[in-house]
Amino acid sequence: MDRIRVLLADDEHLLRAGIRLVLRHADDIEVVAEAGDGGEAVDLACRLALDVALLDIRMPGVDGLTAAEQLARRAPALKVVMLTTFGEPGYVSRALRAGAAGFVLKDTGPQELIQAVRAAARGGAVLSPRIAKDLIDTYVVTDDGEARRLVGTLTAREHEVLVGVGLGMSNAEIARQLFMGEGTVKTYVSRILGKLGRDNRVQAAIVAHEAGILPAG
Repeated sequence: MDRIRVLLADDEHLLRAGIRLVLRHADDIEVVAEAGDGGEAVDLACRLALDVALLDIRMPGVDGLTAAEQLARRAPALKVVMLTTFGEPGYVSRALRAGAAGFVLKDTGPQELIQAVRAAARGGAVLSPRIAKDLIDTYVVTDDGEARRLVGTLTAREHEVLVGVGLGMSNAEIARQLFMGEGTVKTYVSRILGKLGRDNRVQAAIVAHEAGILPAG
């Protein structure tokens, strides 16, 4: 199986070394490039064949958010995951609008980090349980009642697909679980985003969290 090719961008050398060491323990993941700022990250991403970019939000020069916005235009197939600290203000909604696949805390556990990279590479939404509530409480204006109302506009099948999105599953994984074609799931996801008034899978996953439709654990 092809290895997941990762770009790691952070201005802290020790943090990059730690993440690189964690990912080295996953046989299916390879850190093929590193950058100390967002401009360098964009340049590398446009020259190399990459699957996932881990971008620090705060970097000197071109920050991670600006880099994510540029990558959405210049390397749209690349899955971008933002590296963040708990409670970092004002950045998440902008990253969501830039099409980020999700968020990982810098102090996240090794297995959670590895699973986040794998989920992003598969096309899933990376929404760490440790920060999901913080994202919802701080950055999402929809209240629980509004989220339940929006979910109530979905058909039974759309509801099932949204649960899969909320769990961070890719289209292929949802298709296998629900015995559907992957193309059909993609159509359902587009329809769900339209009904929920959201731009991407992470935003839809947050609505699923808010509405309380995800299984416990």
